[in-house]
Amino acid sequence: MAFPPYEKHIFICNNQRSAGHPRGCCDEKGGSELRLAFVEALDRRGLKGRIRANKTGCLNACELGVAVVIYPAGTWYLGVTQQDVEEIVETSLVGDGIVERLVAGPDSWERLASMRGLPEK
Repeated sequence: MAFPPYEKHIFICNNQRSAGHPRGCCDEKGGSELRLAFVEALDRRGLKGRIRANKTGCLNACELGVAVVIYPAGTWYLGVTQQDVEEIVETSLVGDGIVERLVAGPDSWERLASMRGLPEK
């Protein structure tokens, strides 16, 4: 039996690195708990089977807090916390909007490159 595609997918970084790693990791910043909060918020709205909340490995932005990516829109949120879950669900999963204060933009990637000592593009 084939499973129907989901209308939307939200991927929550649960990457794990060793303690003291200079880049940190999203799991130690609450990634696992955050995924469960998204699952519960979607279930409360009866969206199970329509929208899927998945854990994922490294999204390569751990220094900026837990990374979350929503498809098919391709929206990246950085530094997501439990307090942001309801707003993201309502704005970007139930609706098709963007939570501007969390969305990753060029400045986010420049800040990340600077933190890593990489040359600016």
